[in-house]
This record gives sequence, C-alpha cells and structure tokens, in this order.
Amino acid sequence: MPIRIDGNLPVKKILEDENIFVMDYERSLRQDIRPLEIVILNLMPTKQETELQLLRSLANTPLQVDVIFLKAATHEYAYKNESEDHLQTFYQVWDEIKDQYFDGMIITGAPVEKMDFEEVDYWEELVQIMEWSRKHVTSTFHICWAAQAGLHYHYGVRKYDLPEKLTGIFDHFTVHRKTPLVRGFDDIFKAPHSRYTGIVREDVENNENLTIQADSEVAGPFIITAKGGRQIFVTGHPEYDVMSLDGEYRRDVAKKLDVIPFPVGYYKNDDPDQGPVKSWRCHANTLYTNWLNYYVYQMTPYIREEIEDME
Repeated sequence: MPIRIDGNLPVKKILEDENIFVMDYERSLRQDIRPLEIVILNLMPTKQETELQLLRSLANTPLQVDVIFLKAATHEYAYKNESEDHLQTFYQVWDEIKDQYFDGMIITGAPVEKMDFEEVDYWEELVQIMEWSRKHVTSTFHICWAAQAGLHYHYGVRKYDLPEKLTGIFDHFTVHRKTPLVRGFDDIFKAPHSRYTGIVREDVENNENLTIQADSEVAGPFIITAKGGRQIFVTGHPEYDVMSLDGEYRRDVAKKLDVIPFPVGYYKNDDPDQGPVKSWRCHANTLYTNWLNYYVYQMTPYIREEIEDME
C-alpha cells in the first residue's frame, strides 16, 4: 500500500530505505484513485518514533492511504523530544479538521496512565475528539492508554493500577476466530504490552456492546470491538518496533529506579546483552491490515459525509 505523506516528513527517508512504498502528494495527484483518509492523533511524547511505527504498520495492503497527524492543542509541549518546528510543520489540531470526515482514525497511547483521566491536561479535548469521531470517522482504532480512555468514556469501563508495570511479550489467544479483525491469526500469538494499569474485565464482559476478540491469561483482554468494528480498542502496543521495549528498559535502568521492570519474554535467554527476539510483527501487521481492509475500506461510504448516517 502506498502511504501518502508530506514529502518533507523526516521519517519518509527511513521508510524508503526499508523498501516501504511511500508517495508524496505531487505524485498522488496524477492517480485517479479515491484514497482512504486516516487521521492519527499522536499523543506519544516521541512523535517521530510513533509516526514511523504506525506508518510501517499501515504499509501492508494495496490500498492508498492519506495520513494526517494531529496533536493535542491543550497540551503544553516542552519540545524536549520533538522540535517545535516539526510539530508546527507536520501536525494540525482538532479545530482545523473538525468539519471534515475521515475513513479511519488512530488514537495512540500516552504516558499518563497513572493519572486519573480527568487529571490529564488534554482530557476535555480528547473527550470532544472521541465524541466527534462517532459521526466523522468510519472506524477508530484506540491503542493502549487511548483504549482505556475510550472504553472509559464510551462504555464506563474502569481502569485500575497494576501491582507493577506490565512489560514484555505475552501470549494471547483468539476468542472469535471468524471475526474479520483476527482473520489469519494463529490460535496463540504474541503481542507487546507496556503499561502500569489495566481494565476491569467484568466491565467489558458485562457490557453487551463490547466483544473481546483476543485475550491473554496474563495481560488480560487485548482486542475489544464495539459497534461492528466502528470502535476498536487494543490494550497493548502491536505497532512497537523490535527495539521499542529495549529503549524503555534501558531508559529505566539509566534513571536508577528503585524497581526496574524487566520485559518478560523479550530478550533472548532473558539477557539484554543478547538482544530482543522479534516474535509479534507478523500478527501486528495482520491486525492493521485487517482493520484497514474490513473495517475501513469495506465499510466506509464513498461520500465521506454519509458517515454521519452510520451512527
């Protein structure tokens, strides 16, 4: 799938070096195709790292996708991770696009899970965006903390503090094998998690609007769908690159924390010096491909304004 992005986006060169098909706007204008428009609300502090992870994940179907990046207007950015110029050049805010309609939306995780939702400085803005997505987006894909936030806002699902950070690669099993979102999955598959909080399983199981599509005995519900796939909640980080958890672990070691969470099932022989073992990317790619194909491309109306009638 050609990802259509700004030709000056810094990660474009990295994607091209990895033989991932990206297309700038000038070339796309010569094609008579109705591309999918995906908006990504990037709440992670390392913006370019997350851009790269998600663009890699979206690059595995023959569909043409236009990507727009959003930032939270009400969050005070310190610019220690990204330059102000990068955010101003490649990011928009919700007020600038709220009158538009999108085929799909991704809301990323954020390192704020230890806080109550209402304590997060952009919570009210996020609530507005999540409510807006119901009538302006065909399918919205929530990742990690955003999954917890979306489940809490839309369905009253509670979150709770874990005894210690859940970090590593964990076994999961598919629950409804014929659901298109997990089509092509093995009965048992692996996925990364990195979080300090979880969701109350009973809140999900007791809500007739929610369906657990993939589960884990250790990490809990992993993939949850609602409204026939118009809302998808993924409690882990399937988009993570092979070195993502390593970076988090070594950052914690450098901080000399009293308790340093060790990523389970991640390093070869549990030895950081031997490096990580990549064991989840095939299923991660399948998950994003299935979402784009079955829940965005197959469901979205050709005239995007008709999304309002889908509610």
